[in-house]
Amino acid sequence: MTRRGRTVAVAMAGIAAVTTMAAVATRPAARAQGVVDAARITAGAPGEWLSTGRTYDEQRFSPLSQLTPATIATLGLAWSADLDTARGQEATPLMIDGALYVSTAWSMVKAYDARTGQPLWSYDPEVPRETLIKACCDAVNRGVAAWGDRLFVGTLDGRLVALDRHSGKPVWSVVTLDQTGNATITGAPRIVNGLVIIGNGGAEFGARGYVTAYDAATGKQAWRFYTVPARPGSEREPEYLKAAAATWFGDYWKQGGGGTVWDAMAYDPALDLLYIGVGNGSPWNQAYRSEGRGDNLYLSSIVAIHAKTGAYAWHYQTTPGDSWDFTATQHIMLADVTIDGRPRKVLMQAPKNGFFYVLDRTNGKLISARNYVPVNWATGIDMQTGRPIETPEARYYKTGKPFIGSPGATGAHSWQPMAFDPNTGLVFIPANLAAFPYIPDPAWKPAKLGFNVGIDLGKAAMPAIPAVRDAAAAATTGALIAWDPIAQQERWRVSYQGPWNGGLLATGGGLVFQGSAAGEFAAFAAADGRKLWSFAAQTGIVAAPISYELDGQQYIAVLAGWGGVWALAPGTLIDKSGPARNISRLLVFKAGGTATLPPPPPLDKAPLDPPPSTATPQVIAAGGDRFARFCGVCHGDAAVGGTLVPDLRRSGVINDAAAWQAIVHGGALKDNGMVGFASVMTASEIETVRHYVIKRANEDKALEQRNTTAARPASRKS
Repeated sequence: MTRRGRTVAVAMAGIAAVTTMAAVATRPAARAQGVVDAARITAGAPGEWLSTGRTYDEQRFSPLSQLTPATIATLGLAWSADLDTARGQEATPLMIDGALYVSTAWSMVKAYDARTGQPLWSYDPEVPRETLIKACCDAVNRGVAAWGDRLFVGTLDGRLVALDRHSGKPVWSVVTLDQTGNATITGAPRIVNGLVIIGNGGAEFGARGYVTAYDAATGKQAWRFYTVPARPGSEREPEYLKAAAATWFGDYWKQGGGGTVWDAMAYDPALDLLYIGVGNGSPWNQAYRSEGRGDNLYLSSIVAIHAKTGAYAWHYQTTPGDSWDFTATQHIMLADVTIDGRPRKVLMQAPKNGFFYVLDRTNGKLISARNYVPVNWATGIDMQTGRPIETPEARYYKTGKPFIGSPGATGAHSWQPMAFDPNTGLVFIPANLAAFPYIPDPAWKPAKLGFNVGIDLGKAAMPAIPAVRDAAAAATTGALIAWDPIAQQERWRVSYQGPWNGGLLATGGGLVFQGSAAGEFAAFAAADGRKLWSFAAQTGIVAAPISYELDGQQYIAVLAGWGGVWALAPGTLIDKSGPARNISRLLVFKAGGTATLPPPPPLDKAPLDPPPSTATPQVIAAGGDRFARFCGVCHGDAAVGGTLVPDLRRSGVINDAAAWQAIVHGGALKDNGMVGFASVMTASEIETVRHYVIKRANEDKALEQRNTTAARPASRKS
């Protein structure tokens, strides 16, 4: 049997993939074992966290108020649990009937007693590690969903798995995407009307986006909603896709089109409308995707779907003809607010493009929009048409000139969840203040592996010039922004040295909780942003916290573990934007908690000891282009790596051409996630990449030696 066959068999049979702890047998019998249903999620039991956004409106607001600005100083660590994977941790835990359920990297799921941290069970779907090449941004997973007495998780390799909530054993498993293609699943499922709804990622790799609904009891497919049209004439398409087809040009289907729904969803039970956030095009550069024209529906859009049937209701496109990776997959939240003296049912989103949108969620009409960070690709939003007022230079493929876009491709706000406090009326946004160079590439061609984005990533790499690196790091920051969605104004801000800080939680006690890239977990006053409490987590935190209550005591829980795209791709800014380490843990706090973390392990960094750089400038330049195209998304911009994957500049393999070929060409380390690239590069081309890394290692070794010499005290004269 193949490894793929063994994995599926294990997932279906529940043999070996589930570790059931002795605690299951000794679990307190007094704990209720109620089912999770629509009524329970809608009611939003204050002491529990039943869905990834707590309730269907995804506000991520807990009404618990035991912890306040006056009592927050008593908060301490109650317990922690080390995780068995040193990759990024992005999941929001669930707390149901006294148990905490959390997914971790590689789509594993774990259950703990929420009072004590005692492990209950662990499930490993055994995702083949070579799947990592298909994931743009680490082997992450953002959470599980609950319905009845089951949990549901999407796996990186494209399965949707139903687990028994009390034992962790698989009940059913379905493959929800073409596993021969380049799509993955990292997002949390949502469940409405007894249907489990899941999307996928992969727009940078040639995927076509859709969401699918499956019967929670049986795993049978109920409906599928595509976000971009198929090849003309190849399918019998509904009217909404026929309308979309008129906005696409050329052979767009050959690269999939994109439009993947990899994260945000929300649901209004009264309207029975499911709202999904749709991603970027494939490739980014519209010149290669759609002849440089057309709105390309439904890319970068918020789309409302009738949840029972999967039928189209309405859409609003935030970035027509997107060419900057300005997805609308960012957190969607619903609220009932008063605007101009009358109640409105609104949908709010702060997508990547830098504008905060308030829509009427009954019909998709724009109510207001204003930029929440500096924006240079557009001057505003036309309130009559709802379209951005673009600056001409932003369409880089038309001007043929580089465009330094602000915000950049990582977005003014990425996947990290916002929170809404109905008491203050403020939305709390984890913002990134980071630009990105979009450089046209007239010679670009699609490839089977690597980032297929249609721009010149090699020329965008950071040079080995300290002044340039320092200036880029200084200009690349982050912020926690408290935003008034009615007035469309910032009320307060907490500034961070670097971007990629954690998701948000707001509570009824007037507190806002957030982790940072620098390894601090903190509580702020919701009214004015004062920092009231903090905890040194030893690692960056990018996931969002939750709050729950047991025995009359309020708890705060968060997954810690540095990871995601910023920990991988922009390697030159790692030291300034956050710690270059991952210590993956579940952290749980309560008033009076006295637990402590063990000392962090030493961070050993191999020396820069490369062989001499002997290749010609032409060979090195060619290797740099290939590195940027096929290697940089995991091994860092300009080969400056973090600690999630090996820093190639410091690897002994660059000294050994045969070993390099065995790994990069032959795939000797595919079981570690490093596949071979023989399908896109010849052996001689792979050798140019080695010479590029050698050159970069020598450049940075010289910089290290110069800095060491400059820092050394002058010799004392006799």
